Amino acid sequence: MQRPAKGKTPRRPPLKKTSHTQKDPVGVYCRIRPLGATDEECCIEMISSSTIQLHAPDGIKANRNGEYKETQYSFKKVFGIQTSQIELFEDVAKPLVDDLIHCKNGLLFTYGVTGSGKTFTMTGSPGEGGLLPRSLDMLFNSIGPLQAKRFVFRTDDKNGMEIQGQVDALLERQKRESNQQSTVPKTPSSKQKPDPEFADMISPEEACKCEGVDEDSCYSVFVSYIEIYNNYIYDLLEDTPIDPIRPKPPQSKILREDQNHNMYVSGCTEVEVKSTVEAFEVFWRGQKKRRIADTQLNRESSRSHSVFIVKLAQAPLDADGDHILQDKNQVTVSQLCLVDLAGSERTSRTKAEGSRLREAGNINQSLMTLRTCIEVLRENQMCGTNRMVPYRDSKVTHLFKNYFDGEGKVRMVVCVNPKADDYEETMLVMRFAELTQEVEVARPVDRPICSLAAGRRHRNQAFRDELSRRQEERPGGSNNTEDGSVLNQLLDSLPALPACELVDPTDEQILPRLIEVLERRHRIRLMITEQYTKTANTLKSMLQEFDGHLMAKENFIHEQQGKLGEKDKIMFNQKNEMDRLEKKSKMLEYKIDILQKTTNIYEGDKRSLQQELESREQRLQRELSERKRMEARMQGMVSDTKHQWEKECERRVNAKQLEMQNKLWVKDEKLKQLKAIVSESNNSTTSEQQRPPPPPDKPQRNSREKDQPRAPEKRSRSPLPTTGTPIRPHHRRSHSAGGQRWVDHKPLSNLDLDTVMQPIIPNAIKVSAASEKALSKCHKYVLTHQELASDGEIQTKLIKGDVFRTRGGGQAVQFTDIETLRQECPTVSSRKRRSSGDGPGQHDGNKMDWNDRENRAPVASTSSALGLQNGYQKRRK
Repeated sequence: MQRPAKGKTPRRPPLKKTSHTQKDPVGVYCRIRPLGATDEECCIEMISSSTIQLHAPDGIKANRNGEYKETQYSFKKVFGIQTSQIELFEDVAKPLVDDLIHCKNGLLFTYGVTGSGKTFTMTGSPGEGGLLPRSLDMLFNSIGPLQAKRFVFRTDDKNGMEIQGQVDALLERQKRESNQQSTVPKTPSSKQKPDPEFADMISPEEACKCEGVDEDSCYSVFVSYIEIYNNYIYDLLEDTPIDPIRPKPPQSKILREDQNHNMYVSGCTEVEVKSTVEAFEVFWRGQKKRRIADTQLNRESSRSHSVFIVKLAQAPLDADGDHILQDKNQVTVSQLCLVDLAGSERTSRTKAEGSRLREAGNINQSLMTLRTCIEVLRENQMCGTNRMVPYRDSKVTHLFKNYFDGEGKVRMVVCVNPKADDYEETMLVMRFAELTQEVEVARPVDRPICSLAAGRRHRNQAFRDELSRRQEERPGGSNNTEDGSVLNQLLDSLPALPACELVDPTDEQILPRLIEVLERRHRIRLMITEQYTKTANTLKSMLQEFDGHLMAKENFIHEQQGKLGEKDKIMFNQKNEMDRLEKKSKMLEYKIDILQKTTNIYEGDKRSLQQELESREQRLQRELSERKRMEARMQGMVSDTKHQWEKECERRVNAKQLEMQNKLWVKDEKLKQLKAIVSESNNSTTSEQQRPPPPPDKPQRNSREKDQPRAPEKRSRSPLPTTGTPIRPHHRRSHSAGGQRWVDHKPLSNLDLDTVMQPIIPNAIKVSAASEKALSKCHKYVLTHQELASDGEIQTKLIKGDVFRTRGGGQAVQFTDIETLRQECPTVSSRKRRSSGDGPGQHDGNKMDWNDRENRAPVASTSSALGLQNGYQKRRK
């Protein structure tokens, strides 16, 4: 039975991109910072509002002809040294904030060499706020009254937003407030004053606001702040408990992709802010954790890429315009990334070492990856290729992948330093900026309009105002009713008019009665008028008296207000002085933090250098002690070698003496034989036929033999070494079978003869290769060596020696004897036997020649492979 084939896992469909998508090029701006000193050489000239020209400084020849080459570069706009921060913001960042409010993403980053003013352009200084604080100020000025209450919008863990009800948001606010009260005691003041350093970033005259904000939506702002250091991502807003005993390093974050194929930092802290001051406080809290260092080119050089993300969540109101529509699909999230890239630098100029060198290498590598991605994007768009863009080679490019592949606006501010020392680095920056302008990014599309009627918030506000107005008018209406009732009572107190109907004008009964009633009513009215006049006069006098008292009180109040004004002026001056001192204190604290960080860095470098110095000193001490041991060991070896050579020389002298004695003895024997032959020949001539001559006896030593020392008949098994022909010792093999432990070294290439000539050593350790373990267990050593003789027979040599322990703890062998065994056929006579039989030194036909079996004393030598002292002289023919 055949199993069905297993289907492949379907691939996730890519983003659907329409072919009619409009694209815009990346907007690249250039900003020139002022020179540090007036006498410095300048290499940049601003030709127009969009073009600059680079001049090669003295000492640099830019082309082969040796002439200075001037190059021009064009940008979307060039900002000179007189450009203010507000002018730069109006042209670069304001359109991105406007797009952010209208649900469009944006990316703004500063690029340049170190010390070119990137951080000043992005952050600014007190009194001259940069792009980041001005963007936050414009955002909150536009959506300030339209913001939702805290915790109505809530972030999830997947780069999305959720909406919770008013009750849940209220409970969460109360919970957070109770936690803050339990952990951090509040100050007695009811309203906390803003930090003067934050408040002075932007003056009220420079505040701007976005037009066309959708008033039928509620907004909420979330900010996050991260840094990319050594290609690792760290959260600068993460609150980690500080352990003074074992401080833990910050944990790096990882990048993930959400359901909309947007990259985000997983686990990053997102803080909900409600004002510019609060947002900038959060930024400054993270800025103090950012890694900076002092280099040769910049005192406060950024050692990491910082990314400040502003995320704006908005949702429409319901049909009544009172509450947020509880539908997650209607929530729109847009974000603006403000990136301050670390400056590229050359280590030959910064003289970086240690951690600074590693940081500079990672910064340059990430910027090189950004350049490579831009080049591949440009090639794919202009040439129609489909090369893979290496976004994943760096965390910077991987994080902003969706901006280049998706929708949004991308803006880059190229900061340059016009001094001549940065000419070569500035040229590389200009080429990269010129290349970036040719890359196009998809234009963001407008979001669909909500199906609910517009103007819901305005109608709801008008209804509330009318309801409150009517509630305020209710007490006034009751007073009018009371006044009407008093008037009715007063009219009822007057005499009533008689009921009458006039038929005849001459009626004398009704008319007099009516005239009487009217006259009575007139009198009562006059009385009431008189009483009213009196009361009015009394009230007028009282009012005049009250006016006098009031004037006196007003004069007194005016005098007090004058005094209060003077005190207010004094308080205002004191307040300004306090603000100035607080601002100065903040600046000093900031400088103290920077100096503290620099001190910590120097202390770390000092500790590392001290550790390296200690390790080198320890290494030097070890080397010195090792050298001393080697010197002692070499001296011992020299003394041992000297002693051995002295013994060897003594043995050689003795051997030479014995050799000369043997030669003299041989000559004497030959002379005796010669004399015997001569005398025998003389005798044979006289008595040739009388009798046969007797067999010659063994020649005896002459009288010279008595004068020479006699050689012993039995020699030891380890004779003195000789360089010539030694005296053949006897009973050699009987000593090999003694009670001592032997190392029987027989190589694998040896052949078994299976004869009586095969050496057999009892009580021995048989090995095929010499080892220190076997030598440490024995006292004697024998090596069986086989070779082929000239006549084709196998010749076996037993090379013997003593095993002793060396100074270094190892084992060494000193060879003392060589025993040669040779197997020959007794029936076959060789050329050697014939040649030796013809000479005068032949003893007997059944005995072996003197040269067939001989012994040679070893010559001491050192083997480098086994650490043994071996060596011998070959047999002389």
